[in-house]
Amino acid sequence: MSALVVVETYFGNTRHLADVVANGLRSDGIDTVVVTVEDAPTQLDDGIELLVIGAPTHDLGLSTAESRQAACARQGHIEPMIGVREWMGLVTVPSIPPLVAIFDTRTGYPWLPGSAAAQASAFLSSRGFPVIPARETFRVQGITGPLNVGGDDRAERWSTVVAARLHHQQRRTRQQA
Repeated sequence: MSALVVVETYFGNTRHLADVVANGLRSDGIDTVVVTVEDAPTQLDDGIELLVIGAPTHDLGLSTAESRQAACARQGHIEPMIGVREWMGLVTVPSIPPLVAIFDTRTGYPWLPGSAAAQASAFLSSRGFPVIPARETFRVQGITGPLNVGGDDRAERWSTVVAARLHHQQRRTRQQA
């Protein structure tokens, strides 16, 4: 089994979680590669059985050119040309779409609404991707982080849930064949 983790990150927190999730998937026997959204393929290989997307929540949803510019200005980074929002619009749906799992990072204020994961989930579902309903949100302290205490442990547990869902789907597919 193979997985591709596509991550958009500005302050390193979402990338860190993507690496934790990838390591968890690998420990469950899933060959996993992590790429930034800028380097993500728009034509998914037929061998990819799981697509994991990690994105920061900007302005209550997925990043925009304006929110990316503001995030990059905060850190003195060069603004990327593409975010998860744009990449999802470019990616072609393979004949057998991979199972999709989505997580996001958000500020630690639970009363703030909005979720990049919810937006991405709705968009990819509408394009025919089978999205696991168990999307996850990880909180960061302030805008730049660090992650709230326990974030790594939660990411490891979430990767176990995602891996179990993929294994279950694979068993069902073999039984139907």
